Amino acid sequence: MNLFISLKYLVALDDHKHFGRAAHASHVTQPALSNALRALEGSFGTAIVKRAGNFAGFTEEGERILVSARRILREHELLRQDLRSRVDDPVGHLLIGAVPTAVPIAARFAAMLQDRYPGILPTVRSMSSVELETGLESLALDMGLGYTERMDSSRAQLRVVPQYTEHYFLLRKCSGPGSESLRIGAPASWAEAAKLPLCLLSSEMHNRTIVDRAFAAAGARPEPAIETNSILTLALSVVAGRVCSIMPGALVGALQGYRNLEALPLIGPEIEIPIAFIVHEINRPSRTLEAALAYAQDATWLHHAARHAGWLAV
Repeated sequence: MNLFISLKYLVALDDHKHFGRAAHASHVTQPALSNALRALEGSFGTAIVKRAGNFAGFTEEGERILVSARRILREHELLRQDLRSRVDDPVGHLLIGAVPTAVPIAARFAAMLQDRYPGILPTVRSMSSVELETGLESLALDMGLGYTERMDSSRAQLRVVPQYTEHYFLLRKCSGPGSESLRIGAPASWAEAAKLPLCLLSSEMHNRTIVDRAFAAAGARPEPAIETNSILTLALSVVAGRVCSIMPGALVGALQGYRNLEALPLIGPEIEIPIAFIVHEINRPSRTLEAALAYAQDATWLHHAARHAGWLAV
């Protein structure tokens, strides 16, 4: 049994919560992954994985082994990066999680970081706020782009690197003559928006909590026509149907090429939500994370992020 490989399979199973998907991500067959995990259980003399036909979680002992597995794999990655990197030329993986509404900015960050440091291989994953926070606490993620207002309730020691402020818009089809690209319209109130047929993110998404809070402050309670956990659905439902949507500037900025759409800044109240990169306060960051954190505080990058994610109308 290759202990290191078996620990990688164990972490993959935790990441994907499914034997088949974990095997696919690990580039092995499902029987090979299952056999390696059974051999790992035999090595430790304890059950690690709960099995009920399909993956059903980890035993208490399995959870303890999983924590150690992540630390071992992280130390291995740190050593690899130290040996392969040179000064100002980091080499290695960087796993970035982002809440769905911040994915356009995370994508820009990853692309511009990789352009500056070609040796960095970023992976960007769209994650709910809960998934992002869990990933940071377990060291499954290197960094996350999310809502700073949720950090007060976190049990982990987290570092916050401010990035930009979310402002909110009503997205709808143009009320007048069409345009070749998305245009910014006159401000609208949240109370006015509540009267329209809306496609909103579903209740488990933190963005929906923010939107509902704004409607409540305006004394309004909309009845959504469509709910989704997909930011693509937010946009395409407006393009294809009769509904409107509420979305932050980062998503509006990603729709600039769409014809016959307009985004109206929402006021009464005017919502401003801080978004930041969040990292676990570990003793020794990787070479790639060091470079990413330095770039996340670079004035040129911060100006770029604000321009594509902030108050687009002014």
